Amino acid sequence: MDETSDEPPTSAVLLDNCHFSQVVFNNVEKFYVPGGDITCYYTLTQNIVPRGKDWVGIFRVGWKTTREYYTFMWAPLPGDVRRDNAGQQQIQFKAYYLPKDDEYYQFCYVDQDGVVRGASVPFQFRAETEDDILVVTTQGEVEEIELQNRNLRKENEELKASCASLQQQNIDLQEELTKAQELQNSLESLRSNTEKLELELNSLKKENKHLKELDDCREAELHRLKEQIQNVTSDKEHLEARLKTALDHMDQLQSQVLNYRREVESLSRMDLDKTEQLERLKEENHQLRVAGTQQQQNCDLMKELEEQKRLFQILQAEKNDVDEENQKLREENDGLLRRLSQTREASSFSVVPQARAPVVAPEVGGLLFGNPYCVAGANLGAGAADVASLRKCPMCDDVFPEDSEMSQYEAHVQSHLLECPLCSETFDKSNKQVFDDHMFCHDLE
Repeated sequence: MDETSDEPPTSAVLLDNCHFSQVVFNNVEKFYVPGGDITCYYTLTQNIVPRGKDWVGIFRVGWKTTREYYTFMWAPLPGDVRRDNAGQQQIQFKAYYLPKDDEYYQFCYVDQDGVVRGASVPFQFRAETEDDILVVTTQGEVEEIELQNRNLRKENEELKASCASLQQQNIDLQEELTKAQELQNSLESLRSNTEKLELELNSLKKENKHLKELDDCREAELHRLKEQIQNVTSDKEHLEARLKTALDHMDQLQSQVLNYRREVESLSRMDLDKTEQLERLKEENHQLRVAGTQQQQNCDLMKELEEQKRLFQILQAEKNDVDEENQKLREENDGLLRRLSQTREASSFSVVPQARAPVVAPEVGGLLFGNPYCVAGANLGAGAADVASLRKCPMCDDVFPEDSEMSQYEAHVQSHLLECPLCSETFDKSNKQVFDDHMFCHDLE
C-alpha cells in the first residue's frame, strides 16, 4: 500500500525488544477526516542515528511485528544535524493510501533493521461531529466543575509524571533485559565454542598420535633409503674409476694407432718415391740401351738397377710387416671398443635409479663410439684406401667391400642403435631396457 515499489525493511522482532522513546511524535490528532492528506510530525532524539532506509508506517493498534504495517513513507534524512531543530521532521501521507475504516491506528518509526524506535498515540479516521448543546448551569456548579477540573489536571499531571517514570523504568528494564539476553547468548556461544574446541582438541590429539606413528615409519624407511643410496654411490664411484681407466687406455691405443698410420703413410710415400725413381732409372736405362754407346755405363746402370730392385724388395717386405702389425692393432682396437661398449652399458644400468649422467652423443658418422677407422687428418693420401678397406661393423663384425659407399656402411651401423629424441644420446638396440630407463628419466624431469 506504499507509494513505491520497494518493500521497507521489516523484522519479526516482538514489542518487548523495541525502543519507543527514541522518536517522539508531535501534534497527533485524535482523529483525521477521511479523504484528505495528513501530515505526521515527529522529533528525532539524540539516542538514534537516522539512516537511509528508515521509514514511518501507519499500523493498526494491536500489531505484533513490523510486517503488519498498513502503509509507509520513507523517512527523510536531516539536512543539517548541527542545527538545534535538526530532529524536527515531517512526512505527508496521501489520502489515496490511507485506511478507510474507523479503527484505531498509530504512527511508528522503524529503522532499516526493522526495529521500532518510536510510536504515537492512537487516532481514528472519521468525520468530525458537531453537537450543538445548550447547557445551563449555576455559579456554584461552575465553581464545582472548575474545582473538579483543577483536581483532574493535578491528577493528570501526577499520572503523566508516574507514566514517564514507569516508561523510564521500562526502558531501563528493557536495556537490562537486552544485556542479560546478550550475556545469555554469549554464554551459549561460549559453551558451543568450548564443546567444538574440545572435539577439535580430541581430533588433533588422535591425528598427532597417527602422525607420530607415520613419522617413526618414515624415519625407518629414510634410514634404509640412505643406506641404499650410499651403496649405489659407492658402486657408481667404483664403476666410474674403471670406466676412466678404460677410456685412458683406449686413448693411448688410439694414439698408437694414429702413430702407426702416420708411419704407414710415410712408408707409402717413400715407396711411391722409390717407384718413381725406379721408373726414371728404367727410362734412363732404355735411353742408354737405345744409344748403345757406353757399355760400361750400361753395366753400371744395370748393377744400380739391381740394387734399386733389391732395395725396393726390402722396402716392400718392410711395408708388408707394417701392414700386418697395423692389422693386429686394428683388431685389438675393435676388441677394446667392444669392451668399452659393454662397460658403458653396465655403468648405465647401475646409474638408472639415480639421476642418469648423460653420455655425449658422438658426432662422427652418427656412430656411438665414432668411426674406429676414421683418420684425424684430412690429407691421408694413399692411406685412405687402406682405411676404406677396413669397413667393419663394430656391432655385428660385418665387413663391407672396398667399393661400397660410406653412407651404406653408416646406415648399417645406425640400424643397431636407438637415438633419444630429447638429448640425441644413442644406445645399443640389443639393450632396449637401457634406452627405456633413459626415456623414463626424461619423464621424471
